[in-house]
Amino acid sequence: YTVWAALWVAWNVFIICFYLDVGGLSKESDLLTFNISAHHSWWSEHGPGCVRREMQEAPGVRTTESHSYITVMGCFMDYQYIEVMHSSVQILVALLGFVYACYVVSAITEEEDSCE
Repeated sequence: YTVWAALWVAWNVFIICFYLDVGGLSKESDLLTFNISAHHSWWSEHGPGCVRREMQEAPGVRTTESHSYITVMGCFMDYQYIEVMHSSVQILVALLGFVYACYVVSAITEEEDSCE
């Protein structure tokens, strides 16, 4: 659990740095998709207050690789700040879980010592 919590915290710190453009990272790069897809943050289109409008494709141009153009407006908060808040909550939960796990291990070892 300790290793997993450390990896989870490190990943979420990376995500925070990525979306805040810290240390040469840029949210505009294709780093998270390894340059193999056009995916982006779900929050960029579905954030609180966002109105999403999908433009119609030209008739007969439909292919499996075609993507319709989407405009998004009216968002209460930029998507990168939602991503940062989400990662911050994940770090907090991981740290609380680690502290609780230490408490449980301490309580269990105390019980074993009291049996003697």
